[in-house]
Amino acid sequence: MEPASRNLRTLTYISAALFLVSLYMVFFYAPLEVVMGQVQRVFYYHVSSLWVGMLAFLVTFIVGIIYLRTGNLKWDRIAVGSAEIGLVFTIMGTAGGAIWARPIWNTWWTWDPRLTTTTIMLLLYVAYLMLRQGIDDPERRRRFASVYGIVAFVSVPLTFFAIRIWRTIHPVVIGTGDPEAEGGFNMTPRMVQTLLFSFFTFTLLYITLLWHRVRLERLSEHMAALRAKFVS
Repeated sequence: MEPASRNLRTLTYISAALFLVSLYMVFFYAPLEVVMGQVQRVFYYHVSSLWVGMLAFLVTFIVGIIYLRTGNLKWDRIAVGSAEIGLVFTIMGTAGGAIWARPIWNTWWTWDPRLTTTTIMLLLYVAYLMLRQGIDDPERRRRFASVYGIVAFVSVPLTFFAIRIWRTIHPVVIGTGDPEAEGGFNMTPRMVQTLLFSFFTFTLLYITLLWHRVRLERLSEHMAALRAKFVS
């Protein structure tokens, strides 16, 4: 098996170290929010996870276009790897939101516009992966998946702007939002620093995981080619 490159190993160690630093900042550096208390600390990873999810789907959208134009397999590897990582982080962010919502909204889930559009986005990208599993011909699978990834991306900006378009109880912590939104709070400088550091850490973690995933996809394709060669 092809070993990971030195650059990838270095990036992995840096990502792990930064994640540990972010844990310290979330639990010890950022001050306790006076109204919501300890549950507010979920906010830093909740927002960062959803940010990575949307970023990953954006990458799938962009490289899908590039693959259709070039036919280069490396772009398809990035597309599927990014979609998988995006799903994982979006599920993490949704779970973090539910943990936050329980004491603030007195419910784990409500069909708020942001939560509804997030659910639709999740289902669309689950279908993306199912589509890739349901087509045997590799070339057709890549082309169909690329087109689907481009179309499905419509759900991403819709999810992002949902709390700015419709009446919602979901807070807009950064920027203006519905004054009736519940659970919002003013961030202190240390809170802002912690949030920005979490954004940076999760973005770097996404890049690291994507690099690993693309490498595994390349190895999987190589093994499939060897298997086909020996079987034939």
